[in-house]
Parts: sequence; structure tokens; C-alpha cells
Amino acid sequence: MTGVWIVVAAVALALAFGGYRRLTDGRVRAVATSSAPRLDASRLGSELGSDATFVQFSSAVCAPCRATHRLLAEVTGTDPKVAHVDLDAETHLDLVEEFGITRTPTVLLLDADGVVQRRIVGAARRADVLTALEAVSGRAAA
Repeated sequence: MTGVWIVVAAVALALAFGGYRRLTDGRVRAVATSSAPRLDASRLGSELGSDATFVQFSSAVCAPCRATHRLLAEVTGTDPKVAHVDLDAETHLDLVEEFGITRTPTVLLLDADGVVQRRIVGAARRADVLTALEAVSGRAAA
């Protein structure tokens, strides 16, 4: 009988954790700009957008990373003032440590000065990405 209770407890914990992840994954969170470090083109290896830049930390075996990459490429493809930089987390461990990246995909949204304004952990959602871009760039996203 003890085995049944262990299985029931394990299933309940798994369902609770899955529900938590469903609620929190892909949500945009504001970053305290007073403590947020800046990124520039030399550190990223790519030019920043004149209005905003999405910096995505990915890994080779991450399926949500590919979906997030497609979404951000669509969003930035229509606006030349917004850039998308995709970084392999394994080869940029200095930035991973500096920004506290614990899982992929993680997207940092930088303003025109390269200051991190928003952070998205998990698969990004189009509506949230567009809202965050509008808040950072100060104009409506396409």
C-alpha cells in the first residue's frame, strides 16, 4: 500500500510542477535597470538594433529554442531598427554566468543603449514579445 501512496505523491508533484511551468514559461519580466549590465556589439559579436535588440541564449538540443528563434526572426525581420542575436550558451559561458542564465531559451531584450530591460525564460509568446518590444522601443511593433 505504501507504494501506491508514493506513486500518487509523485504524480501530484509532477502535475503541480507542470502547472507552475505552464504558467511561468515564456512570460516577460522587467529587469531592474539600475543593476542591469550593458551589452555592446563587441561583446555580442553582432550589431545592436537602433531601437531594441533581442539576445537569445540557446543550445543545440533545445526544441523551444528553435521555435523562439523563428518567432524573434519574424518579429525583427519586418523592422530594421530591431535586431535579433542568437548566442550558443555553451560557447558564451562568460555571458551566461554574468546574466544568470539557468536554462534555454532565455531572451534578454535590450534598449537602444544596450541595457537589459526585459527577460523571457522559456518559449516566448508572440503577444508578450510584441508588448515588451513596444514598451522598450516606445512605439508599436508590427
